[in-house]
Amino acid sequence: MNDLNPQAKQMADESMVRNLAAQARAIWPQEVQLIRRYTLPSEACILDAGCGTGEIASRLAELFPRSRVLGVDIVDQHLTLARSRYADLAPRLAFEHQSVFGLNAADRSFDLTVCRHVLHSIPYADRVIAELVRVTRRGGYLHLIPEDYGMLHFQRGPLDPRDFWHTAAASFGSATGTDLFVGRNTFGILAALDLVEIKVDFVVVDTVRVPRETFATIIEAWRDGYVDSIAQLTRFTHESASAYFNQMIENIRDPRGYAVWIVPVVSARIPLPGAG
Repeated sequence: MNDLNPQAKQMADESMVRNLAAQARAIWPQEVQLIRRYTLPSEACILDAGCGTGEIASRLAELFPRSRVLGVDIVDQHLTLARSRYADLAPRLAFEHQSVFGLNAADRSFDLTVCRHVLHSIPYADRVIAELVRVTRRGGYLHLIPEDYGMLHFQRGPLDPRDFWHTAAASFGSATGTDLFVGRNTFGILAALDLVEIKVDFVVVDTVRVPRETFATIIEAWRDGYVDSIAQLTRFTHESASAYFNQMIENIRDPRGYAVWIVPVVSARIPLPGAG
């Protein structure tokens, strides 16, 4: 596996801008309560690795008003959009072109290192997590959202969404060298790196806790950004993949329907010298 960004086309598609905004609206209200648990210095240095359009980097800068937040990504149009949207938070909030495989930061630079919605889309998640650990200070925290496509549940209709998610995700991951079930594997990666205070929490994105239109927008953006690749890399045709997505969107919008996306939030602390 030589391609470190096998989903480059999807990440740069306009659908990803919609997706990142909707995911932030859906997830942040629950996620912020988890972030508030971390004991950070008043003038914390925070990294958002794979920041996209800056949706969460900006929220972190607002949550910690004396912090300095750096968002890094390799999609330049996302970075340009982030700089424009959040210019009022500069220079305390900055955005740079950097790869999560080789960050341009000294060892132990950040008090909190965040990486959301990235690890499932790249190969070698363990290498990336090790790089995030490298740049995080002793006693600092990692905060990860490693997606897991076995944690999406929709009601059956003419189609059974279980067939789609279990089959398409496995085939897509195999073809791209990525782990679309990395959410359940992240705990083990962190444990192998001898991190401490490892926690696995869950944000529940469902038709009870999240506005139906916000949830539907996420699935629509996935459909628009991924059906072509799904048709190329899995047994599903463009038409059949679209039909599955459309049925899931209808399920979400149905006032009597229920659907849920269980989002893992995995955190850990870098041990202090001499700990353990």
